[in-house]
Amino acid sequence: MTTYDSFDAIDGLTRQAIVDLLFRLADDELLTGYRGSEWAGLAPIVEGESAFESVAQAEISHARIYYALLCELGQGEVPSLMFSRDPRRYRCSSLATLPTGDWCFNVMRQFLHDVSENVRLAALSKSSLAPLARTAEKIHVDEKEHMDHGRSWVSRIGKSTDKNRRCLQDALYELYPHALGLFEPTEADEILAKDGISPSEEQCRREWESAVWPVLTHAGLEVDEAVQPIHGGRGGRHPEPFTQLIRKMQDEYKVDAATK
Repeated sequence: MTTYDSFDAIDGLTRQAIVDLLFRLADDELLTGYRGSEWAGLAPIVEGESAFESVAQAEISHARIYYALLCELGQGEVPSLMFSRDPRRYRCSSLATLPTGDWCFNVMRQFLHDVSENVRLAALSKSSLAPLARTAEKIHVDEKEHMDHGRSWVSRIGKSTDKNRRCLQDALYELYPHALGLFEPTEADEILAKDGISPSEEQCRREWESAVWPVLTHAGLEVDEAVQPIHGGRGGRHPEPFTQLIRKMQDEYKVDAATK
């Protein structure tokens, strides 16, 4: 397998596939972090609020790292990639963009997302593309902590009361199809897998399910294995609430930039 020491060693369809992958990674982190930040001042306990605020800030920081790699690939500057694109240019999954629900919804969404990140980053840490492998290895340190944090909350809520477990189960039913959308196949899959840059989405999904199911079962929750994934986000097809969210983020950025 060929090892690529820098982006300069890659061109053509492989370069396009890497750009596609990085936009997916970056946009998921940006939107997940932003949704998590909306819980500031609203969490049921101080412990949960401070922890999820820290996670949200880390996710947005990770997004900036991925966007910086896209800058190296000639895709633009970090601020414009984060806040100046048309909504149809974003490649995030629907899981990252769903409107903020209750506390169980927030905990479950973050957990499902963080497990997917750990699965993906573990693989990318061994990527044949050296800059991506180094980046993945660095970010993976944070994501392991995020996953452990989410796992403890899922167990804590699921094992507390019947009411809380039902709340968490309802969140799982709603979120699981969107979580499967994290692994939406793209035209980049075969190229990236063939060159040892990134595993296929199908492989990531299988590993994610193997990691997620035991935790959910331990918390007394059920998974509908026959549920169909919700796709579209990787191709820029998003529901109207997403467009509203992006416009809100862009407006906030413009106001913040104007005051500096």
